[in-house]
Amino acid sequence: MSWQLKIMRVFLRGVARRALGRQPDSLAARAWFERGAALNARGRPYLEFTEDQIGGVPALWTQKPAPGAPFILYFHGGGYVMGNPRTHAPIAKYLARKARMPVLLPDYRLAPEHPFPAAFDDARAVWKGLLAQGHGAEQIALGGDSAGGGLALALLAHLCRENQPRPGCAYAFSPFADLTLSGASIRENAKTEILLPPHRLEELRNRVLNGADPADPRISPLFADFPAAPPVLIQVARTEILRDDSRRMAAHLRDQGAEVTLQEWGNLPHVWQFFPGWLPEARKALSDTAQFIRQQLPASPSTDS
Repeated sequence: MSWQLKIMRVFLRGVARRALGRQPDSLAARAWFERGAALNARGRPYLEFTEDQIGGVPALWTQKPAPGAPFILYFHGGGYVMGNPRTHAPIAKYLARKARMPVLLPDYRLAPEHPFPAAFDDARAVWKGLLAQGHGAEQIALGGDSAGGGLALALLAHLCRENQPRPGCAYAFSPFADLTLSGASIRENAKTEILLPPHRLEELRNRVLNGADPADPRISPLFADFPAAPPVLIQVARTEILRDDSRRMAAHLRDQGAEVTLQEWGNLPHVWQFFPGWLPEARKALSDTAQFIRQQLPASPSTDS
């Protein structure tokens, strides 16, 4: 364990988790998260990115890919109520550099203003828009973190079920894959969880679903089918409350015939990959992800390392 992680664990558990648990509503949580993300970024790296519209959904590219070149599609996390491409610019920038390919960050709609299935509809629109622009599905690495990881897996399930062109691979960082909240780790890891306040999960779920079925595979991919799925990488911390979403998701994908790499890390915060500027553990996890993506996708013809 790095000395940086030791310090961050104290801060996240003692300050961030308590602050997140006290936010009165999703709008307040969103503003709190954006302030924290700005501190994490140590600047505004998204100003270097390129704005775009994909399938009618606003998005940011770290840089636009050359024709026929591979790239990474990244759906940001934030419980479907917060986060945006700007908050996740540091992780996208680092992943792009390590993978030596561009990253696309869609700005999908958030609850409570746009409850389920708005995020899924936007994800599907982005995918259709990319293919309509001439990008090959096999040239895309599909993934995201937390709710964004669940969203990416839900989109993957839809593509598999409808026998549509699949991405070359998929990845997920601590995916929120089961909104029925049936994972045992939500209870077992309530005391070891560093960042997420367990007592707010049900409230969050209800805001996002607005009365919809929490087992709907468009938001809970744990209950989806994945025929002929591409290789999948999942990273999760053993001590977080969403650990069992990742474990069960990996087992389910394997049962469906997918090749799955599940990496379980130690006592780390939920989506520790979010902090590449601070944590060596984040840089290592993102480097592992970049290596996985490069192994699955054809190399870009000309990208700086």
